Amino acid sequence: MMTTEKEYIAYINKALSEIPYPAEPSGLYRPIAYTLDCGGKRIRPMLMLAVVEALGRDKGVAINQAVGLEMFHNFTLLHDDVMDRAEMRRGNPTVHVKWNESTAILSGDAMLTMASQFMMKGCGEKLADVLSLFNKTAMEIYEGQQYDMDFESRGDVTASEYIEMIRLKTSVLLGCACRMGALIAGASHTVQEAFYDYGMYLGLAFQLQDDWLDTYGDPAKFGKNIGGDILNDKKTLLLITALNRADSEQKARLTSLFGTRSDSKIVEVMKIYESLDVESECRERINDYSAKAIACLDKTGLSGDDLNFFINIARQSLTRKS
Repeated sequence: MMTTEKEYIAYINKALSEIPYPAEPSGLYRPIAYTLDCGGKRIRPMLMLAVVEALGRDKGVAINQAVGLEMFHNFTLLHDDVMDRAEMRRGNPTVHVKWNESTAILSGDAMLTMASQFMMKGCGEKLADVLSLFNKTAMEIYEGQQYDMDFESRGDVTASEYIEMIRLKTSVLLGCACRMGALIAGASHTVQEAFYDYGMYLGLAFQLQDDWLDTYGDPAKFGKNIGGDILNDKKTLLLITALNRADSEQKARLTSLFGTRSDSKIVEVMKIYESLDVESECRERINDYSAKAIACLDKTGLSGDDLNFFINIARQSLTRKS
């Protein structure tokens, strides 16, 4: 019987808790341990290990790469929180709030290097392919982050531009997790591509659900304050749809709020969203990408419990609250 999600998470958390950090300088390593101890869904390392097992290998053969990928993901969050001025992450103060911005930047840098070190462990003859996939993915994520920042000063971002941005910033890392699992397991190029596409579409659904939760979620379950995207003028699909559907008065009011930060701004923008029913567009796309992810599994050769595991992950992207 395939390992359950809870068992994967426990296995990954144990590996993360056993990372042998140097004792000094504690100011560099304590924020890293704090970040990883604050939890997270662990969906990226879980997907990697699940692919390995589904393809007939022991999950332990990829645990170093799974740890490396999770550390890399958390490195991006440390730096994102500084850029977004986010105060909460997973229900806890962000590193730049608990310590300071310089600490968040430097500890994030250290996490990136540590992630690369884990990626290199135990790869054998697959080392070059593993690092090539990892480095390609990292560069795409940085490109996505740059587009995200560029969009903040633009009022003409299209829905297709936004989808491409989140594909780079978020989806490619889930695709990388799945493909790396297939690569380490020795799967064919066709199977590797199928798992990559599954992860990519899953990532699109995942990020759009995150966008939806940032506006409509429960802060106690979501783990951070609601309305952060609105405060930071993030050109999410919700805002892009609103600007496209708004009449001249509504569009003028939305754009006049850019650059301001207040609770009243969140309330007012959400009222405009409701009047324009922008939520339905977001939900429709989430459903579509989840269905496309499931369709990609046809080329993986999986069946039974192995297949259902990945189908259920995709379906959960539609209803998760955190």
